[in-house]
Amino acid sequence: MANIKSAKKRIKVINKKTLRNKMIKSQVKTAMKKVIVAVNAGDKEVASVALVNAVSSIDRAYIKGIYHKNAVARKKSTLTKLVNSL
Repeated sequence: MANIKSAKKRIKVINKKTLRNKMIKSQVKTAMKKVIVAVNAGDKEVASVALVNAVSSIDRAYIKGIYHKNAVARKKSTLTKLVNSL
């Protein structure tokens, strides 16, 4: 455990940020899964709506600095290709 006050504060701040990042990553994964489930079910309308929501949540995660821009592009591209394949 840290003895210096600033180090103790950094530990608290990092723990808070880690929890926030985990929450946002979980939201992104859930949104992506909804798209994949809709595609597997063959429902184009539901998949399109889920794609819009997934892209929105991925972009929000990128803005907050959780994902790298290339990872974001890869995720969006993969989901778009899945929906367009219907």
